Amino acid sequence: MKPKTTKLLYWILTIIFALAMFFDGIGGVTQQEAGQEVMRHLGYPMYVLIIFGVAKLLGVIAILQTKYQTIKEWAFAGFAFNFLGAFASRAFAGDGFGLIVLPLIMLAVMFLVYALWKKYQLVKQ
Repeated sequence: MKPKTTKLLYWILTIIFALAMFFDGIGGVTQQEAGQEVMRHLGYPMYVLIIFGVAKLLGVIAILQTKYQTIKEWAFAGFAFNFLGAFASRAFAGDGFGLIVLPLIMLAVMFLVYALWKKYQLVKQ
């Protein structure tokens, strides 16, 4: 893949992923009813919506910034834990396949963004 293509693909997927996490984070911070229903269904206390929402918003900032690589790595790790936790929570709650697999799809998208970021770092040096 050409360096320009790598850069373009990286930024397009990163922005799409960041937007998805941004809106999810805003939904958590504002404690939207849909999020509250999910937390009740999974058996979590309502205050975790705010904690997860703030963490997602900070993670979005971390993956969009270009200066601090270690913080970006930690943000990707945090998102990975989030998606794995969501997968496990849905599975243990006995949810259907569609609800269980969605966090794994987001995890795959995140890993694609991460891999493109690493490739882009090599190309731009």
